[in-house]
Amino acid sequence: MSEANTKPRVPAVEGWFSMGAEPALLATRCTGCSTLFFPRETVACRNPACRSTTFDEVPLSRRGKLWSYTTAYYQPPAPYITEGEFKPYSIAAVELEAERMTVLGQVPASFPAESLRVGMEMELVIDRLYEDEENEYVVWKWQPVASQDGGAQ
Repeated sequence: MSEANTKPRVPAVEGWFSMGAEPALLATRCTGCSTLFFPRETVACRNPACRSTTFDEVPLSRRGKLWSYTTAYYQPPAPYITEGEFKPYSIAAVELEAERMTVLGQVPASFPAESLRVGMEMELVIDRLYEDEENEYVVWKWQPVASQDGGAQ
């Protein structure tokens, strides 16, 4: 087993997603107007017609349709962390039908932009962002749902 596999996996951003066999993004739902927020809201509802300050935690759907995508060919500025030489990566905008919202996320490097198609089904996965001496830091990413023959749908 490599050293990276022995380090604890911890969220790069605490509280934005759950980890485990079926990870999920964690949103908040306003108890006053039922508006969903991701990233989470904890202070006051951002709906101008609502004055609520209480929220329930709600896991979002783990699957959605690829609404759009792009590839970042330039390294983002700090605090973005690069291990070694910067490599372009794709960013997916995935539409969650049940929630009627679109959530951005990176696409794992194992899925090049050429493999992505608008409308394809995507699923949430937890994947490495970077590591330090103590931990492997992970974030959510969107990857194509594998078809039964092993390829992406």
